[in-house]
Amino acid sequence: MQPGTPRGGPRRGVLRGGRLLQEGAPGGPLLRLFGRLVRRPLLPAVRLWRRNIQLRVVAATLLMSLAVVLALGFVVIAQVSKGLLDAKEEAAQSQAAGGFAVAQEKANTPSVADGAETTDNKVGQDASTWMNALVKQLASGGQTAFEVVALGAGNGEQAAGAQGVKGARASGNVDPTASVPSALRKSVNHGTGTFKTFWQIRYTAGSGDKPPQPALVVGKRLTDINGDPYDLYYLFPLTQEEESLNLVKSTIATAGLFVVVLLSAIAWLVVRQIVTPVRMAAGIAERLSAGRLQERMKVTGEDDIARLGEAFNKMAQNLQNKIQQLEDLSRMQRRFVSDVSHELRTPLTTVRMAADVIHDARVDFDPVTARSAELLAGQLDRFESLLADLLEISRFDAGAAALEAEPIDLRDVVRRVIDGAEPLAEHKGTRIRVLGDTQPVIAEADARRVERVLRNLVVNAVEHGEGRDVVVRLASAGGAVAVAVRDYGVGLKPGEATRVFNRFWRADPARARTTGGTGLGLSIAVEDARLHGGWLQAWGEPGGGSQFRLTLPRTADEPLRGSPIPLEPEDSRGNRARAVADAAGRGNGSGGPGARPAGGERDGRSPIPPRPAVTTAQPVPADPTALPGNGARVVSRPADHGAAQEDGSGGGR
Repeated sequence: MQPGTPRGGPRRGVLRGGRLLQEGAPGGPLLRLFGRLVRRPLLPAVRLWRRNIQLRVVAATLLMSLAVVLALGFVVIAQVSKGLLDAKEEAAQSQAAGGFAVAQEKANTPSVADGAETTDNKVGQDASTWMNALVKQLASGGQTAFEVVALGAGNGEQAAGAQGVKGARASGNVDPTASVPSALRKSVNHGTGTFKTFWQIRYTAGSGDKPPQPALVVGKRLTDINGDPYDLYYLFPLTQEEESLNLVKSTIATAGLFVVVLLSAIAWLVVRQIVTPVRMAAGIAERLSAGRLQERMKVTGEDDIARLGEAFNKMAQNLQNKIQQLEDLSRMQRRFVSDVSHELRTPLTTVRMAADVIHDARVDFDPVTARSAELLAGQLDRFESLLADLLEISRFDAGAAALEAEPIDLRDVVRRVIDGAEPLAEHKGTRIRVLGDTQPVIAEADARRVERVLRNLVVNAVEHGEGRDVVVRLASAGGAVAVAVRDYGVGLKPGEATRVFNRFWRADPARARTTGGTGLGLSIAVEDARLHGGWLQAWGEPGGGSQFRLTLPRTADEPLRGSPIPLEPEDSRGNRARAVADAAGRGNGSGGPGARPAGGERDGRSPIPPRPAVTTAQPVPADPTALPGNGARVVSRPADHGAAQEDGSGGGR
């Protein structure tokens, strides 16, 4: 085995749709092509079968009724056939017993043939003539109800004219040897009494190619006028019984088909009465979910369906009333926040002026008063920021926010943001690094709003990075541009990546805000991203830092299909573990039992180094698999900016 080859030999394949397709498998492409060709015409039928409950119920009723009719038909046909054959056997045995008695009686009382006396030298001739006359006499009483066959003792194949009765004789152009089965002959030759079996009557060539007919054959060993044994057989045609049975079969088939069609029609009508209101309710529910709250079901009658319609309409009415109340309340709250924010600006301006005067004169105050003047000025700054954020939020809620998009280079925006955050980074001992800024990153965007988003992300990363590096990465590919801010601080716990954008939400309530944040920064940032038609998403792991990714369309109003930067960074614990597993699978020695884990892990721990190495500085191609997932936050531009906020669409970290 070559080094690096997994146990069991090389296995190469492509993962598609959750299945591992082995490369080099014979006929693989042909089988996939054949499967697609077979599935393609069946897809509409399968889709109709899955979506149409009425069709499924009718089909099930049709199949079950068809199975019942078939089972019932088999039982009835079997009983009728058994009854006809039993009656035929009873009548045939009775009639054959009478014929056997007559034949034996004639053999015991011989008569003079043609007026000549019987002599010893004419015994054979008289026996042959007597046998021919006997067959004709016995067959004449049947009138096509039966045929008579006489065979000599043995196999019945000896030629006529030999000593005794050795030839085969039959009435009605019947082939005597072919119409009597050999098994029945053997039973008659070796036993006593009457024997019977079902067979076919076959005719000679001179009968005009008459087809074989099913028949009941009854035979017995008798003796002729000379005391020599011979076999006498009665052949009873089953033509009438077969016609009767065919009539019963056709009647049952016609009646069964009528019953199946009738049951299917009944099932269709019954299911239609139930499915039609359900479909109507589903359509109205879809229109209600689309915002047409005035839609109602048409109710007729007083049955269960009518009561269901009344309950549905009552539910829709209550839902409309409740939504209207919530909209009125939300409108009042937004108006209240907006009015309060505007009304507070006037007294805040006066208080600010007075506070500035006091702050400028603090050198003349005692230390306690001077410190109070500084605290007053700082809290007034925070109060002003809170009012500005509340006004901005109220604009988003009212749908009054406007986008002033123009082509900008995001590198310039990132530089301004980093310059503004540099004092805080120096205070925290954090170094801010930029990757992917060697190529222009151009997009149609509102520079003021994008700068506000990135400033919030960078400041949060510095504040929560615990003195480690903050990496800002830019990338552009396809129709999208992206900026990712990566820190190596406390990170995010499971589930917090979806709540981090809630208004006034904080990852650690006991943690003080060094920068005096208002708790509305990320909620405003996510609204700015939505206004651009972009995404603002978060990823994090406890103790492993976090990454926030802003993805914007390169051209305004262009839909996004992916992001140039993966949401989960390459140096995350999950990616490092997968890299170690891949290396161990390749058998290159890096994942052996004695190998150290990637990323500097020691003794089962995963410490984040203070200066993590970022391996790539070039933008990666846009990948549809980079769409949000595993804690990612999808943000898309809504049709109505005044609509209710999505869960987790605002807040601060």
